Amino acid sequence: MKLYTRTGDEGKTSVIGGRLDKNHIRVNAYGTLDELNSFVGVAVTKLQDAKFDDIRNELAKIQHELFDCGGDLSSVKKDYPYKAKEDMILFLEERIDEYIKEAPELERFILPGGSEASAAIHVCRTVARRGEREIVELKQDHEINPVVLKYVNRLSDYFFAVARVINFRAGVNDVEYERSAIVFRGGKRKPNDAE
Repeated sequence: MKLYTRTGDEGKTSVIGGRLDKNHIRVNAYGTLDELNSFVGVAVTKLQDAKFDDIRNELAKIQHELFDCGGDLSSVKKDYPYKAKEDMILFLEERIDEYIKEAPELERFILPGGSEASAAIHVCRTVARRGEREIVELKQDHEINPVVLKYVNRLSDYFFAVARVINFRAGVNDVEYERSAIVFRGGKRKPNDAE
């Protein structure tokens, strides 16, 4: 099998059930999930300490799920058997709830950073948000698996919660936004991203 096919040299790419321009919103949406998957892989390389085993295992699971979501978005076929399912969202919600309990209370907005691994996860969070915006745009005029949009929305929340836990376990403080007022009382809420 050759890595190059020359079939895309005119700016078209194959999707499940057809061909599209490489700058079509569908291609942008699943391409951003591919980009996100790459950033998740980078983050995993920064989490080799045993205290992050659970997070590393979850991120490996998420990488497979992102591939499933990308496959669902890349289909223009009617009656395509979608792979992304509601149980993927429930898993993320369970993990978010646990990580919010583990992380220290939060009163102010925070900046991406602290430890290198946490910063890498914040990059994943922001790429997930971009992917979500592209999926919303795709959904406006095209049929999609609605689970994918919900999943990517919840995934960015998961990344926020995980980034904070990584800093906590590493003994590194979150970086508070220096001009932030106290905006979260009762502390366990998740700012920056809550939607």
